[in-house]
Amino acid sequence: VKAAPVVVSMERLRRTGGRARAVVLNSGNANACTGERGRRDALATASRAASLMVMPDEEVLVASTGVIGRPLPIDKLLMGLGEAVASLSSSRESSRRAARAIMTTDTVEKEACVKLDGDTRGVTIAGMAKGAGMIHPNLATMLSVVTTDARIEPEALDAAVRRAADQTFNMITVDRDTSTNDTLLVFSSGLSGPVLREGTKAFSNFERGLLAVFRSLATKMVRDGEGAGKVFEVLVTGARTLEDARVCARTIASSNLVKTAVFGSDPNWGRIVAAAGYSGADIDPDLISITLVRGSESLRWVYRGVLVSEEANKRAALILSEDSFKVIVDLGLGDSSATAWGCDLSYEYVRINSEYTT
Repeated sequence: VKAAPVVVSMERLRRTGGRARAVVLNSGNANACTGERGRRDALATASRAASLMVMPDEEVLVASTGVIGRPLPIDKLLMGLGEAVASLSSSRESSRRAARAIMTTDTVEKEACVKLDGDTRGVTIAGMAKGAGMIHPNLATMLSVVTTDARIEPEALDAAVRRAADQTFNMITVDRDTSTNDTLLVFSSGLSGPVLREGTKAFSNFERGLLAVFRSLATKMVRDGEGAGKVFEVLVTGARTLEDARVCARTIASSNLVKTAVFGSDPNWGRIVAAAGYSGADIDPDLISITLVRGSESLRWVYRGVLVSEEANKRAALILSEDSFKVIVDLGLGDSSATAWGCDLSYEYVRINSEYTT
C-alpha cells in the first residue's frame, strides 16, 4: 500500500527522468488510505509550493508522515506553505528546524553530513531523516532527504542510492512493521566539481560518502526506536551467498524473541540460532559460532553450535546489559557477510503504540 504522496512523487520522477527541485514534507498526517481526495491534496500541495517558488509544478515532490486514514487539513497546510517558503534559508539553524519539524514519535532530530576529499574534494553530502517506529527492512516508516552539490546524472545517482540504501536503510529494524509512506529522496545541485561517472575513482569516493551519510541516518533511527533502550548490530559472516547473509542478519535483528532477550539482558543464545534457522538462509546448526563485542571486549559465546561455557554465559549477560553491542554470527559455510541493526523491544514501545491516535 502506497500513500498518495508516494504515488504522486513516483509518477513525477518517472515523467521527469529523475529530476526535481524541491520537496514539501509534512508530519502528523500520512495522507494514506484517503482515496481520491488524498491524491488531490498531494497535487494541490505541490502546485502551491511550485507557484510560491516560481518553478514548474512537476519539479516539486511531496512526502507525508503521521496517522493513516485521516484526510490532510489541506487548508491549514496550504496557508502554512507561504510562511515556510518565505523562511527558506541555508543556515544551520534552519536545517535543525526542518529536521525537527518532520518528527513524529522521534525524540531527537536526525542529521548527517560529510565533506569529501581526494578526487571529489569540495563535494558535500548532507541529509536529515525521521523515523522511530514501523521500522523494518525494505525502508521503514521514514522520511529522508539527502542533498549534495556533486555533479552526477540521475541514472548514476539512482544506482548509487539503491546500492547504499540496500546496505543501510534496508538493513534496520525496530518492530518488523513497514509503512505506507517510506520516502528516500536525494537531490544533487551539480554545483561542485567535474561530472562523476560510474567506474571512476571519484565516483567510488562519492559512493563511500553517500553510504556514510545513509548509515549515520539509519542507525540514528534505530537508536531512537520507539521505547528503545539498547541498540545492537548483527554481523553475519561465513554465509554461502550475500543474500543468505542479508536475510539471516535481518531476521536475527528483527526477531521479537531476540529483541526481548536483549531488553532483559537474558543470554538466550538459542533464540539467535533459531532465528538464523527460520530466516531461509542455508545454515548448518553444528557450524554456527556466536561472538559478542562491546568496545574492545570480545567474547566467544558459542562455538560450532555449542555453548563455550557457563562462564561465557555470565559474561554474555553483562555485555547484553550495555546500551550498545555487536553480535557476530559465523555460519561457517562461505565467504559472504552482511550487517543489520536492531533495538530491544520494551514495555515503553507497547505503551506508545497502544495510544498512538488517542
